[in-house]
Amino acid sequence: FFVPDDAPIITGYNDTAPTTDTINIFSIASGHLYERFLRIMMLSVLKHTKNPVKFWFLKNYLSPQFKDFIPRMAERYGFEYELVQYKWPRWLHGQTEKQRLIWAYKILFLDVLFPLNIKKIIFVDADQVVRTDMKELLEEPLDGAPYGYTPFCDSRTDMDGFRFWKSGYWKNHLGRRRYHISALYVIDLQQFRLLAAGDRLRGQYQMLS
Repeated sequence: FFVPDDAPIITGYNDTAPTTDTINIFSIASGHLYERFLRIMMLSVLKHTKNPVKFWFLKNYLSPQFKDFIPRMAERYGFEYELVQYKWPRWLHGQTEKQRLIWAYKILFLDVLFPLNIKKIIFVDADQVVRTDMKELLEEPLDGAPYGYTPFCDSRTDMDGFRFWKSGYWKNHLGRRRYHISALYVIDLQQFRLLAAGDRLRGQYQMLS
């Protein structure tokens, strides 16, 4: 991830209105290790597509070093980026563990983090490596659903002790439905807002917490 010292530095964020061909990727990282993973993920996305890409990062937990580095990386590899933030609502129960707080941000505030002109966005965990064109996922029909998740595999029964959805509240809540993992998913933001999915998710979280 070397960027020459004489590479031009972009000051501020690129606020150009995204085109319909732009692939919007949202991710969250906290700590230098996951910021390193994040850079690998970003390059893997860029490597497998010919479409312009815009990355969206949650500003709240990024290190000053990453914020200084990202403009040079954007210039070097030809992508757009924007830092977004949202203050945790005072009425919503908080989390004492930082990691749980970060996990909450990637699900609970999708309706308020992004501009209204973004129609679809893909969340990708910082430690993922992308091996195909994300445009395929962006164009996947959701048939009216606000988002599309991947069902979690459960073939390794020796891991059942770690699967919290196999017992208690979540087992009863899911019933016969499968648990879906949030490491990679696509969100139709227009449909998400139309269904007031953010309010419903925050209400469910509030009840559980």
